[in-house]
Amino acid sequence: MKKLSAFAAAALVLAAACGDVTAPGGASHCSRDNIATGRNQAECSYIVSVHDGISPEAVARDHGVMPHFVYHDVLHGFAGWLADSTRDALLADPRVEMIEADAMEFEQTIQSGATWGIDRVDQRALPLNGSYSYASTGAGVTAYIIDTGILLSHNEFGGRAVKGFDAVTPGGNAQDCNGHGTHVAGTVGGATYGIAKAVKLVAVRVLNCAGSSTTSTVIAGVDWVTHNHAPNAVANMSLGGGASAMLDNAVAASIASGVTYVLAAGNSRVDACGFSPARLPAAITVGATDATDTRASFSNFGTCLDIFAPGVNINAAWHTGTTTTHTISGTSMAAPHVAGVAALYVASHPGATPQQVRDALVANATTGAVKNGGTGSPNTLLFSNY
Repeated sequence: MKKLSAFAAAALVLAAACGDVTAPGGASHCSRDNIATGRNQAECSYIVSVHDGISPEAVARDHGVMPHFVYHDVLHGFAGWLADSTRDALLADPRVEMIEADAMEFEQTIQSGATWGIDRVDQRALPLNGSYSYASTGAGVTAYIIDTGILLSHNEFGGRAVKGFDAVTPGGNAQDCNGHGTHVAGTVGGATYGIAKAVKLVAVRVLNCAGSSTTSTVIAGVDWVTHNHAPNAVANMSLGGGASAMLDNAVAASIASGVTYVLAAGNSRVDACGFSPARLPAAITVGATDATDTRASFSNFGTCLDIFAPGVNINAAWHTGTTTTHTISGTSMAAPHVAGVAALYVASHPGATPQQVRDALVANATTGAVKNGGTGSPNTLLFSNY
């Protein structure tokens, strides 16, 4: 992934009570003409939340905004391109709760070149024994892969992968044109390379073919999951960007609806508490380790992490063919190991709440195994057998 060293800059949060503000980056060039002609559309995209009981559609209509997303489940609001004058008018509208500048979100992968990961998590200590033992398959659990989509026809999934929602291409088929989402799904629930070998996999496409997106698009995917999720659901988000109150609130609302969320800590070698959604306390945030149980050189760390899992040189399904696999590294690869184990736990404990799942995985983790975990990090390594 070419942009890993550059997480999205911290999003600008604008409270409705604030005074004058400028466009992201300090510019003031979001004129109606520029937006209409396609210039500065990304720079002029905002997420607007309105107070409870207020219609987002009505607020957008009153201000002449044509939203590209409207949210009803994880927050009440909309996303759209705002001219400076429109943004200022919305800030003065008492129906508006908050405005946040849209920002870029990225997959959390590092390219590199067998799957030792599932072998590691079923045993307490090294050396590896060359096998993966499991008492549960995740049957009856649905895993939502909020990512670049999934190659649904890949042999690893045996018909268990289905289209959920495509926020990148309206009306699209959520197929993967990047590989990242297929790989993540393969670790969560692939027949050969996966943890939960009978889990249902649902593609929720929020990242484009380059593995990037906007916060507003990611929230649209989270909103869809919240409205449509099955009972006994887990979700994997191997993506992230700068701090975003809107994204944090959206994922928190989805967790409150009953979905267990597993998040990648990020690959910036710094404290994960500076990134969204990784900093969210109610989710399970995952750092990466290598085959020696050492924190991966790229992995974020800190008190916002809950657990570590294998994330270096992980082999899993790939999007270029129905039998293709690929080996890559990143906290993106660590998180789906945990999401898979979360699915195993939920399969064995139907009706478990997200908090119960999180507490169980952390309590059952192997302690004291992670070397150089980083300041503030928990010394907990994923363990899959209960």
